[in-house]
Amino acid sequence: MSELAQLKKHKGSTHNTKALGRGRGSGKGGTSTKGGKGQKARKGTPIRRGFEGGQTPLIRRMPKVGFTNTAFRNEFEIVNLNQLQAFSGSVGPEELVKAGLVGKKSKIKVLGRGDAPKSLTVRAHKFSATAKDALEKAGGKVEVL
Repeated sequence: MSELAQLKKHKGSTHNTKALGRGRGSGKGGTSTKGGKGQKARKGTPIRRGFEGGQTPLIRRMPKVGFTNTAFRNEFEIVNLNQLQAFSGSVGPEELVKAGLVGKKSKIKVLGRGDAPKSLTVRAHKFSATAKDALEKAGGKVEVL
């Protein structure tokens, strides 16, 4: 095993760095590869994303459309009929929370994907038309909370 003091880099793995700003004869003098003048040629000038040099930025020129009322919107967690196959008797929000299908304080909407379980009473806040029909055809009941 070699010692740390004897380790050498592989040949060609490193390059000599070019000294910047050391006179015209060095090939990297004068503007020191920063081009000629201007905001970006100065040191320490972070230009924020989307800045267009004082012109009104594109994001502010685009029209704003619509309105989203986040304070009072109704969001429903979705449960499909095929997820209700494991239950029997009556199913409500409490049973769905225990099973981990929905969150504690969420409103529930039942959709009609899959086959409806036989004679199941389902309590939820909303039902799609296909889910309601499928549950009633299978001999179950639908209760809107």
